[in-house]
Amino acid sequence: MLRTAPCPRVLIVGAGLAGTATAIRLLCFARRPLEVVLVERRADYRSAGVAYHRDGNPWDHVFNIQAGRMSAFREDVLDFVRWANREADRGDWPAPWADWEFTEHGPAPRRIFQDYLAERLAYARQEASEGVVLVEADGEVVDIARCGAGLDVTVRPPVADPENPGGEALPGTPSVLYADHVVLATGLELRDMPFSTDVLGHASFIRNPYSRTGIRTVESLAPDATVAIVGSVLSAYDSTAFLLRRGHSGPIHLISRTGTIFRTYPENHEHAVVQLPCPTSLLQPYQNREELIERVRTEWTAACALVTKDHPDISPEVVAERVTKAWEPYLPEAIALIPNPELRNLLDEFSTLIAALRVSAVHYTMSVIEPAMRPADGTVKLVVGKVENVAPADSGRLVVTVAGPETKQAIEADLVISNFGREPDYDRVDHPLWRNLFQRGLAVPHRRTGRGVDVDGDGTLLTPDGEPSGPLSVVGVPREGDEIVRNGRTGAFAFNLAAVKNQSIVVAAQVLEQIELREGDLARHLEGYRKQLGTLEQTAAAGFEEAVVLKVRSMAMRARSGRSSLDAETGDRIRSVSALCDTPAYPIDASHRDRLMGVIVTRAAVRRLTDVSVTPRQLRRQLGLANPDDTED
Repeated sequence: MLRTAPCPRVLIVGAGLAGTATAIRLLCFARRPLEVVLVERRADYRSAGVAYHRDGNPWDHVFNIQAGRMSAFREDVLDFVRWANREADRGDWPAPWADWEFTEHGPAPRRIFQDYLAERLAYARQEASEGVVLVEADGEVVDIARCGAGLDVTVRPPVADPENPGGEALPGTPSVLYADHVVLATGLELRDMPFSTDVLGHASFIRNPYSRTGIRTVESLAPDATVAIVGSVLSAYDSTAFLLRRGHSGPIHLISRTGTIFRTYPENHEHAVVQLPCPTSLLQPYQNREELIERVRTEWTAACALVTKDHPDISPEVVAERVTKAWEPYLPEAIALIPNPELRNLLDEFSTLIAALRVSAVHYTMSVIEPAMRPADGTVKLVVGKVENVAPADSGRLVVTVAGPETKQAIEADLVISNFGREPDYDRVDHPLWRNLFQRGLAVPHRRTGRGVDVDGDGTLLTPDGEPSGPLSVVGVPREGDEIVRNGRTGAFAFNLAAVKNQSIVVAAQVLEQIELREGDLARHLEGYRKQLGTLEQTAAAGFEEAVVLKVRSMAMRARSGRSSLDAETGDRIRSVSALCDTPAYPIDASHRDRLMGVIVTRAAVRRLTDVSVTPRQLRRQLGLANPDDTED
């Protein structure tokens, strides 16, 4: 299908957190006419996804991290807290949230994040440059094919009942849209749970606890009913805390394959970054599994002891988190030494433990769970073992068979709640879009880790040959494997807001750069021009630095009026630097030279905005973006 938009079109598949964050950045970054089409298959997931949509998140579901870390903008730490206190419409909020004063370190109900994202998207649309428009469309993208320099995107009508995966589509025929670039923000994929085959349609089995049906089932449950919750990660804590806050008094069996229990963040916990020496023994050649685990254990013990000694102000509860994040820059080199099959096995075996080391649970949630797990109460019982089967009992209840370390046991329950159970292995993902992308050779499951799909450093989808698929980018969960091997992010990735925020910046800038470079054959000139520049330190180092700082401030500015003045100043500085860097060895038209210098400056600005070696607040101050709401670390 030929282009129907009078300007370049970027189509984003998925309007959850990752898709919405990327759309906001595109609307803020674009300076020339652009159409951003945000396609979502479920209206209730728009600006929310499975993690935050209102129907699947009652008021007792709170963020797993502090409210101060929930800003959609990495360079504006307290944006969400300010919104919740000053802008949010609390007209239908119940107690205690209706009168709650949100703080950086405190909790916040997850469901209000949908309103926050929707309002920030609306503001970005309102403040976008002239000719930059947002189109929000309902539908399910089921196929993408190359078409000239762009892509043909097949969109079919959404299903009538979004909670019924096999439901019929609404009336209408699939349509094909041409896009200059497509961003895949498809979110979580459901995992096939073999143990639940016989009970998927049973009224006492909740396959998705973040669904309207799942929430209503829990709300109608008798207080003394027996509940079995499969899994012990943070989503299981949501269900457990929801039951307890409703006054549930019956036994709750928390079934965990590893027996891992998350720690509790201190009430005044604040994110921080510590610098630790490289765990050098991890860079030794791989010998075998046991030897590697022993090296990791030794280095880990030493690193935790060092943090405890050198940083006595850090609470013992978060020492593990500090070490895990401090190691991230060193892990890609260490991971590269581990053979593919062994790396996959290690990730499968230790993923829950790694997640528990990297993040904790907020005090608001654990304040009701921890007392219920103590022997004096005993409402919540940890059951260690693997669920082998869930089957109906003659009584009408469900029987959960758990294979423990030494013996099997059967738990008869009135309700069984299965954690969301996302599928990380895209070889097993059954969605038609991903199946078609694989069949067309436009994508390949991540070969090193078996998690997500292969992308390059800018998030561009790769073919089985390792080449860019074209104008196809990815943000969010499908990049899990790449984040592990490239950036050392090894735990709790599914809801890693920090990674999504950085990805949205990089992908939005990359999309606009590719559109820019297509005009005037600029792409052909870029690398040649860069090679001729040499080092900017020898030509226009001071001017280049000023241009980068100005560009960073412009990219962080959400109001159009503020951007306009910064853009004018940035443009003047770029032209000045470009003139100083004129190279007779690579003659090029002055206007093209200025645009290429603009690309180079923007790339440097993106690196600054996504620097993870410092905290977001430190980053803001380094970039001269501090505001009155910021406090000293």
